[in-house]
Amino acid sequence: MVRGDDNVVRTHAAIAALIQAAALPSRVTERALAVFRALAGAESVLHRRPVDQVHFHEVGGHDAVVDVVGTAAALEVLGVDEVTASAVATGTGTVRSAHGRLPNPAPATVRLLAGAPTYGRDVGVELTTPTGAALLAALCSSFGPLPDMTITRSGFGGGSGELHDLPNCTQVVIGRRAQAGAVGRGQEALLLETNLDDVTGEQLGHAVAAALDAGALDAWLSAVTMKKGRPGHVLHVLVDPGRAGALRQVIQRATGTMGIRATTVERWPVARAMEHVTVDGMTVRVKVSGGRAKPEFDDVALVAAKTGASLQEVSSRAEEAWRAVHRPPPGDDHRPSA
Repeated sequence: MVRGDDNVVRTHAAIAALIQAAALPSRVTERALAVFRALAGAESVLHRRPVDQVHFHEVGGHDAVVDVVGTAAALEVLGVDEVTASAVATGTGTVRSAHGRLPNPAPATVRLLAGAPTYGRDVGVELTTPTGAALLAALCSSFGPLPDMTITRSGFGGGSGELHDLPNCTQVVIGRRAQAGAVGRGQEALLLETNLDDVTGEQLGHAVAAALDAGALDAWLSAVTMKKGRPGHVLHVLVDPGRAGALRQVIQRATGTMGIRATTVERWPVARAMEHVTVDGMTVRVKVSGGRAKPEFDDVALVAAKTGASLQEVSSRAEEAWRAVHRPPPGDDHRPSA
């Protein structure tokens, strides 16, 4: 292990160059770069600077690089093609950082876990670090209970610290998905719905936005004809069962509805990740799934408003910036076998 670099500060560009220069299998390189892109994207937003100019402090040392690259290498050695995780635990209090005392979980951790199910424990320890959150954000296709699979191997990794009433360890379970063509159980979710015929269009739009801001998996509206021929709408809000209570209150406050119904459903989300690119010095989030990159409209609209460029031009430039990072070098068109 390399010692004495705890105070080394590296930019995202420098770390990406280190990883790309290493003689690593292509998928190890891709996964490691994705983790640091996720970290850089979060820090870019928090510090308001372009991704490549982000300076890593604690996560810029050799130990953090080894942690990330080592995880990607372990997944490759074990032949893991898809990663899922349980809900993510966070602690309370404050943590020490290069910027001084920060709330626990740290701001970067919170931003990286956007969209993931989380829960807090009354423990004054950093249960999830920014590096750990970045690994989850970049590598996990979904979160929730153990997926349907045939378990082939498992193991535990224990930490050196002692936690009261909590095991300081991480469990890893490896298995094989059901055979092709078989439909396994999906993620359980609740579909909250309410009929509305006495709210304005502005209130409907606000209700959808409020539900999404409060952590809904999705939210949308359907136009319907209600009793006595009155036109109305149905507000649909898809939620994780653990957040149903909070989302019910959000819906009630936003609409004034007198009743909300719930239906238990299953969903099979396609693996996706939120990455970041820079267009004219401004950060644009890009939703990535199956090789498709879709720039976030709000970010595109903001860049367009500030630069005078068209929405189409900004979106095209953001997508091209993402593809430029992910375009394999000439001649590197092979992938290692798992």
